[in-house]
Amino acid sequence: MAGRARPLAIWDRWGLSPRTDRDWTAEQKVAPEFVVAGDSLTVKGVRNFAWTGPDAFEAAWEDRSYDLGELRRVWYILTPFSTSWRGPAHALLSFQFGEDDFLAVSVEARREEGETYGLVKGMLRRFEILYVAGDERDLVGMRVLHRKDSVFVYPVRATPDGVRALLLNMAEKANRLREHATFYHTLFDNCTTRIVHHVNRVAPTRVRWSLRILLPGYSDALAHRLGLLDTHLPLKEARTRWFVDERARRWADSPDFSVRIRGEE
Repeated sequence: MAGRARPLAIWDRWGLSPRTDRDWTAEQKVAPEFVVAGDSLTVKGVRNFAWTGPDAFEAAWEDRSYDLGELRRVWYILTPFSTSWRGPAHALLSFQFGEDDFLAVSVEARREEGETYGLVKGMLRRFEILYVAGDERDLVGMRVLHRKDSVFVYPVRATPDGVRALLLNMAEKANRLREHATFYHTLFDNCTTRIVHHVNRVAPTRVRWSLRILLPGYSDALAHRLGLLDTHLPLKEARTRWFVDERARRWADSPDFSVRIRGEE
């Protein structure tokens, strides 16, 4: 047995063994726990940071409760990283309860303290996967106000039962990752492929692999073509309608931030 321990230690040193107990960066320190009892959902570890800069914040983790009977719709949030080429992007989902309560869920490459994300490193088993549960004023506001990203918040066409199944499927996976870590991969296991995986687990029609998934900044075009976005607008007009940056800046301090950024129907 002693002879086997050293090779395993070497593999782990180079990040080739996924773990849950590393010295994680502050904004990814907590892996949320989803507790379901009938129609009651409690999420332990909802991130609600107050950001003052791209990497400056006042940390806050909260336990929040939701009524699954009030779950109305899911929103697809897309953040392209470039204005000249939409390819690289981050995607996440936000679940709406009632009129004004939102829970955002973001699949991310979990970084250690002092570690920076990199596309190549993401293909070399350097990051684990983390599901971040957060307030939209944190997960959306931070990207618009401090990282100067473009953010689109699209309504998804789905039944309440479908939205519930999607959320619970994501919750189950997030809970499993608390105990059994999995590596992130830039191309094959990332924010967008995870969303597609969860959608395909619960939706009657599968989303087939597409180059627009590999280049997620164009994933809204794929969703639009498949009828997954709840809009009759052409894609160009839909992108204009659901581009939220100006509204996010205007209503940054509003307690109704999530409602305000969506504007009027």
